[in-house]
Parts: sequence; structure tokens; C-alpha cells
Amino acid sequence: MELHAQTIEQLHEQLIQKTIKPSDILDSVYKRIEAVEPAVKAYLMLTKELAYAMAKSAEERIMNNDNVTEITGIPIGLKDNMCLDGYETTCAAQMLKGYKPPYTATALEKLQRAGAVFTGKLNMDEFAFGSSTENSSFHTTCNPYDISRVPGGSSGGSAAAVAADMCIAALGSDTGGSIKQPAGLCNVTGIRPTYGRVSRYGLIAFGSSLDQIGPMTKTVRDNAILLKYLAGLDEKDSTSAPIAVPDYLKNLRSDIKGMKIGLPKEYFIDGMDAEVKSKVMDAVRTLQDAGARVEEISMPHTEYALDVYYVVAPAEASSNLARFDGVQYGYRDTTADNMIDMYKKSRAKGFGRETKRRIMLGTYVLSSGYYDAYYKKAQKVRTLIKQDFDRAFANVDVILTPTSPTTAFKIGEKAADPLTMYLSDIFTIAPNMAGMPGISVPAGFDSKGLPIGMQVMAAPFAEQAIYDLTAFYQQKTNWHLQKPRL
Repeated sequence: MELHAQTIEQLHEQLIQKTIKPSDILDSVYKRIEAVEPAVKAYLMLTKELAYAMAKSAEERIMNNDNVTEITGIPIGLKDNMCLDGYETTCAAQMLKGYKPPYTATALEKLQRAGAVFTGKLNMDEFAFGSSTENSSFHTTCNPYDISRVPGGSSGGSAAAVAADMCIAALGSDTGGSIKQPAGLCNVTGIRPTYGRVSRYGLIAFGSSLDQIGPMTKTVRDNAILLKYLAGLDEKDSTSAPIAVPDYLKNLRSDIKGMKIGLPKEYFIDGMDAEVKSKVMDAVRTLQDAGARVEEISMPHTEYALDVYYVVAPAEASSNLARFDGVQYGYRDTTADNMIDMYKKSRAKGFGRETKRRIMLGTYVLSSGYYDAYYKKAQKVRTLIKQDFDRAFANVDVILTPTSPTTAFKIGEKAADPLTMYLSDIFTIAPNMAGMPGISVPAGFDSKGLPIGMQVMAAPFAEQAIYDLTAFYQQKTNWHLQKPRL
């Protein structure tokens, strides 16, 4: 098997045995990128010079047996909303084209200290606003399983790159489902950790009470490895939780006998693709046959989650994006006659249509006379949604649902109808509003050969339960081993 097609675990074993070098893996990855990137379009930029310098440093660590970790020498792609000192970080937006931050995000610093290798910056929806990467200011990424279809979003570039073996793993960020939904559509494994589990310092903010960085990988076991190095308290981030990080891989259960799985009836809705429901229920039967206990549960406030999200998230976005005004950050229009005109023209030209839509919506719900009617009420309902999860996790270990109601849709199919596009995240939004961790893992394919994802959620900081169930599931199935034909 080519090195670029292997997992973190497989490559680590060869590296410590010294049968391969980090540069060998990197050569294989960049050769793969050269072959398939023109079709997939997952990257915004490659960081070859940095990557080979990091690979050389990793090789020295391995040769000297100096602090070698499971990810030393492993090529990892980065979503382009994570700051990397001296390298362009655009959020796939014209507003930030050419911006080179003077510091590095904590999550990336942790990977650097562990010896990882950065392959480049990956495409996304502009400022993470979208479910398809069609809102990127630069180009649309294609789904490796069918290049006429979207890879999901906003971490579509990250999901597509992992699926197409253009990196061994990648980082994404998740606000309303931006790791889980593209992972489901691209047949990879992606976890949104508990809010506060991974530092947000250096992640360019969308919704500050929602955003989380998480790993996107080829297997659950690889995912467990990577999260161990990303997670933990960071004094630079006031929302970072002072909770110990376990060795998720080492602590995996050998079986799932007695684990309680909740199936919320509100997530198996009319209008959901029949093939998606069928494959997820097949997965449930596989887990039942292995000794897991399954029961139907109710999450009565789920129906309000989408409405609440599209009040809270745009409100936070409008506040966070106020800094991009052409003065200190971002594109500046040079034709303006005065400061106010410069603000208007810079933001009009620097922001895309979806970004403007969310800023306007967020500004409206925060405005005088509407704050109580919309934003305050949405936050109250958000509490009710969290209470649904709290009650559920008092009786079950995990909650299992489809990741998305459909498989990947055609590029352009929903672009003109933002409300239909927003429904793509209908199953991932509620747990995010409650700060819950959740993963998407491959659960099969539909009759068109398109991937189907299964979402598994657990109580806050109970990522171990998620990994226990899904790692066992991947031992019993081979959906995650099936590759796109590119």
C-alpha cells in the first residue's frame, strides 16, 4: 500500500522501526496531491518548504529517540481559519487575502511540539459560513467520491483531503456541524470535541460560544490518537477547560457489552433519505448483536435547534467580524473619500454574499428592540435543548443518529436557496448548541456510491465513550476502508 494511503498507526510503526523516513511519507503525499488536487481542489496553499523542514526535524527526533510521539513525522492538513505564524491565513475570504498572522494557534503549536508535519492550508466556506464549501471566495472543493458533488462544509477541504489521501489527517473546526457533516459526506472520521476540550486560541472566530477545533482522520483509532495531542487546558483561552485528557487509544474498551445507546425519535424524521436511515439502522443492529442495549428516547426541543442556531450563531458572527473593517485587519478599499465610505466599500468588496447575509441577520437580532424578542429568547431555548441532552445522558451512555439527512448533493443544487442549505446541518446543530461532543463515522454507501455517515454523541468530556463504541464498530465493518476512485 502506498504511504499516502496508510493510517497514522501504520506509518508510526514503520517510522519507529526505521523502515521509512518522514520525508518518504511527505514525498508520497505531495505526489498524491499533484495527481488528484486538480480534480478535488481541497487545498488553498501548500507549505512545502515548511513541511520538509518539519519532516527533517521529525527524522532527527526518531533517529535520536528524542521525544517521539505517535504523530511525529505524520503529514497533517490545516483548515485555513487556524493561524500559522508567517503563513497566509485567509478563512477562504477575499477580506483576508494576503494576511499573515504573527502567531500560531495553540492547537497547531501542540502538533508542532509533538513532531507533526504541516502539508498546507485547506479550503473552506468563507469564515466557516456554509455546508458545502461553495461559499469559498477562491474555489469550490469537490467530493472525491463524485466530483460533481459537494464535500460538505465548512471543513469540506479537510474532509476531501483526508478522503482522497492528500494528507494522513487534517484539522477542521465545527460550529454547527462543520466537522461532522463533511466527514459524513466524504466517508472519513471526524469528531467535534466537547466545547472547551481544545483551545480556540488562534482559531479565527465565527461563533465564540460554539466553535471547536477537531481532528478528521481515516479511522477512529487515528482520531483518538490525534485528539490526545490537541486537547487540554490553555491559559490563552478563557473557555479552555481544566480537565485531564485521557489516553483515548490506550483506554479503548475491548467490547461494548452493556453500553446503552439512545435513538432519539426526533432525528429519524419524515423526509430523510430512506437509504440513509436504512444504513444507520443496520449499524444499530450490528451494535446490538455485539451486546449494546438500544432504546428509543425523546429530545422534545430538537425541533427548535435550527431556529435557535440561526439566531445565536449569526449574532456572534456579526460581533466577531466587526473587526474586519479595512482599518486594522483585512482588505481596504482605496477609492473611498472618507472613513465611513472606506468602511462600507471595504466590507462590501471584502465579504461574500453568505457572510453579508449572516452579518445582517446577526446585527438585526442584536439591535435595540429585537434583542429580547430574538437573541434572549433563543438563549433560553438553547438551555432547554441542553436540558434534553442532560436528561438523556442520565439514562444512556451515547446517542446515535444519522450525521446528515441525505448524502452529498450536486454542486450548485442548493446554492440559490440558503434555507434548504441550512437544513444540511439539522442533525448536528442541537448537540453543538449544548456543547456536547459528537463524531461522524462511515456507515455505508447509497445506491449511487455516495457515503453515509453515522453520528454518535456523548455527555460533556465523555469522548472516551464515543471512541469506545465507534472503534468497536469499525472493527466489525469495513466501510471506512473503502476509497474513492480518482
